[in-house]
Amino acid sequence: MTATSSTETTLEAIDPRQLRNTFGTFATGVTVVTTTGADGVPHGATVNAFTAVSLDPPLAQVTLTRQSKAAKYLENSHFAINILASDQLDVAMHFAGRPMEQDPDFVLDGDVPILNGSAAVLECKPWNIYDGGDHIIVVGEVTRLDYTTKPPLLFYSGKFREVGNFCEGTPWDHSADSLSSGWFDGAKCFKKFS
Repeated sequence: MTATSSTETTLEAIDPRQLRNTFGTFATGVTVVTTTGADGVPHGATVNAFTAVSLDPPLAQVTLTRQSKAAKYLENSHFAINILASDQLDVAMHFAGRPMEQDPDFVLDGDVPILNGSAAVLECKPWNIYDGGDHIIVVGEVTRLDYTTKPPLLFYSGKFREVGNFCEGTPWDHSADSLSSGWFDGAKCFKKFS
């Protein structure tokens, strides 16, 4: 009998379906990442793995499965992260593999396709690509942005959603990791990172 490390045992114990379901309890926005291929043809993919990374420099990331066609187009390419509005479900489905009868409405900003009607758009130049297991992590430096007051399209537990009612409580004026306050200000048992 051979001994196995606790890491190996833990990894073998994680069921991929349960992991996917657990990840699905985190509500996300829905984006379409767009770029233009070397042939000049616009391409896009629906992505809900989007994260703000840094304000200085301004960085954002998307995570794509290695098998996706979009992954090969983003290496060393300018791209846009189109944050979809709640009325753009058909656009999300189009770029997820269920095409609309007509192509989504877009404009070219230089060589980057920008979807019309989005809640917000971040145009990015390549920053870096990282290994993410069966995914790649694409980080872009934001070079231009546009945002509206349109409510976003959300994705939760395998279904598209809309923003609901406000929760009770005090409005949150700034991020918990802002320079003016720490994550654990006022906590009695947790200490701030130092």
